[in-house]
Amino acid sequence: MYIDGFIVPVPKKKLKAYRSFAKKFGKMWIDAGALEYNEYIADDVKKGKVTSFPQSVKMKSGETVFFSWAKYRNKAHRNKVMNKVMKNPQMNAMEPGDWPFDGMRMIYGGFKGFVKMK
Repeated sequence: MYIDGFIVPVPKKKLKAYRSFAKKFGKMWIDAGALEYNEYIADDVKKGKVTSFPQSVKMKSGETVFFSWAKYRNKAHRNKVMNKVMKNPQMNAMEPGDWPFDGMRMIYGGFKGFVKMK
């Protein structure tokens, strides 16, 4: 398996708008062939003294953190999906300034499997 992971700071007053954005964003990934798309809001996430999810995105007062990921069969599958997403007219119509969060503080990257247990 391969995943793309995202950590995003979202203003609490924009949660409704973020849910709508995430559904639209996730649908693009699923329609392009991703196996799953998931969005999780912080529940038991402390602001650390050295490092933490809130610190990683420079979380401000009135914000929360989301941890999200898209799942693929492997990196080659991910690259095909990402290519389709990047060519999607809906994706190209999205202006980062219109997003319900500060995209400059989003952290993302691709991860390959290392240990899997059931």
